[in-house]
Amino acid sequence: MARLLTSRFALLTAADLGYFTAMGIAVYTLPLYVTGPLHNSKAAAGLAFGSFAVSALLLRPFAGRLTDRLGRRPLLIGGTALAAISLSLTALASSLEAVVALRLLLGVGEAAFFVAGFAALVDIAPPERLGEALSLNSLGLYLGLAAGPPLGEVLTQLSFPAAWLTAAALCVVAAVVSVFLGETGTPATGSDTKLIHRPAIAPSIGLCAALAACGGFLAFSALRAQQSGLENTSLPLFLYGATVVAARMVFAKVPDRVPPLKLGAIALAIIAAALVFTAVPDMLLVGSIVLGLGVTFSTPAFFAAVFATAAPHQRGAASGTASAFIDIGLGGGPILLGLVANVEDIPLALATGGALAAAGCLWTLWLGRAH
Repeated sequence: MARLLTSRFALLTAADLGYFTAMGIAVYTLPLYVTGPLHNSKAAAGLAFGSFAVSALLLRPFAGRLTDRLGRRPLLIGGTALAAISLSLTALASSLEAVVALRLLLGVGEAAFFVAGFAALVDIAPPERLGEALSLNSLGLYLGLAAGPPLGEVLTQLSFPAAWLTAAALCVVAAVVSVFLGETGTPATGSDTKLIHRPAIAPSIGLCAALAACGGFLAFSALRAQQSGLENTSLPLFLYGATVVAARMVFAKVPDRVPPLKLGAIALAIIAAALVFTAVPDMLLVGSIVLGLGVTFSTPAFFAAVFATAAPHQRGAASGTASAFIDIGLGGGPILLGLVANVEDIPLALATGGALAAAGCLWTLWLGRAH
């Protein structure tokens, strides 16, 4: 069996860990910075937070094309460099407008780094171990986003500039690591590169359904915990995240042993059941763990299905197309379920998320049979 845990794989995962730890610091620090030193409202904090996703979503397909045309390393280095510039300048921002502009710049860096990182991972991983590679590499992302907020809490007690500059420094570290990673792909000619990789759209719809349901849980888990009478309202999120990290280590080899679309459908069925559990009284914690199990397999399964449609010179476009659906799911899911929660209640909103996942399961089953 071909070797997976190479120096290049370790360097790419280390770059992910540094970058996403920086993003975790920013996630914690931004709302406090906007409502504190900048003296703006919670709505303004939401605007600043969401502006990042706008530029990231719009530019991911373009980042995919550049990844195929220029190679992976320029975008890995450029994306982390732009993120470092954005985060360091945020320490100097004195208005909401400046923060929003810098968040838009951060979205450009995110699009470049995320898309190029997935393409580089597929270049590095042995084809027969791609699912395992996706599972293990994602630990850098999850651990970074888990460690970033507590680190941000410590740093903001010193000062807000300390938090922003530390996040920027971590992005610089990720850029340096990317330099040592080297180029993993072979740049294609201009005529061979595309903006949208059309074969990736169908499996990406299933991924979008999984993330829309998951995004609804992330948005409303704390409020649901309050309704359920839990003293520790962050416990459902902790159980969810811990389950994903642990299960991806234990079941890392499973995505390579089950056909991707079949595994994706199973994952969506688990996610649907989990969201229904969270809507049932006294089942929130059980649902959080079950959701973690579903998410463990969903992303590796669907990305494996996406990259199975792409030749080496199309991996950037495939990554850009699929990751755009990540933004749509994580952004659109909470909005849709928020409308349901506003009209009805949070349990019904979570159950609606389960229905979205169930619909995605049916779509994926049909897609698997069609292929």
